[in-house]
Order: sequence, then structure tokens, then C-alpha cells
Amino acid sequence: MFKKILVGYDGSDPANKAFAMALDLAERNQAALRVLSVARPPEFGEEVETEAVLENSRKHFHQVHKPLKQLAAGRKVAIDYEVAVGHPAERILIESERWGGDLIVIGHRGRGVMQRWLLGSMAKQIMNHATCSVLLAR
Repeated sequence: MFKKILVGYDGSDPANKAFAMALDLAERNQAALRVLSVARPPEFGEEVETEAVLENSRKHFHQVHKPLKQLAAGRKVAIDYEVAVGHPAERILIESERWGGDLIVIGHRGRGVMQRWLLGSMAKQIMNHATCSVLLAR
């Protein structure tokens, strides 16, 4: 059913659940799996400071991906790990569409009603604008 599954991964518990679901689905469907983490640039700062923050974020996500690689070892799934830069919901949507993904799997942090109303929900943004199916892990 699914041939290309993209999972948004930030290292949180909901993201771990999303990865586990995506890994199982990819294995059952013989689908390719892409794990995408997004380093968010600071809103303000000098160019040198911004680049240092992004480089630290990239290193962080490469470290966070290591346990995922161990969990996936021995599974018959082609997995690609990627770190992008930008707004997480936007990058997930762009990368999924660019790659031709037919499923996006994301975790939901379960913020309170006021936080969702004031800040918006990343999951909500992805669900509202995705051109493919979206699976939300809670």
C-alpha cells in the first residue's frame, strides 16, 4: 500500500512512537523509510552565531539518529536519515512532496489547548497541508 514513508523525528517520546510505527509499516509494506529531523534556525542573531547553532543542531540530530539505526538493524527496510534546516512542519511537507512520499508519520506532543490555540500545532499544520496521508502517533 505505502511505498515511501517519511517520519518527522525530533527525539521526543512521541517521535519515538512515530518512528516505531513507521518502521513497522515500512517493513510490512516493503516501503522505503526516510527519517527527517529539522534544525530550526534562531529568530535573531549574527550570521556566525546562526551557523554555529545550526551546526550544533545537525550534530545533535546525527547523535539522536544513532539509536534509531540500532533499532532498525536487522529489519528489512531501506532507511535514509536526513537533517534539514527550517520550520519543521514546512520542511516535512516540502521534503515529503519532493521525495514523492505517500505517508507522513509524526508524533504529537499533546500540548494544552491554550498552547495549541496560541502557537498552532505542528501536527495540525502538517495534516492540513499534506498532499498525502498522515499518521499521528500519540
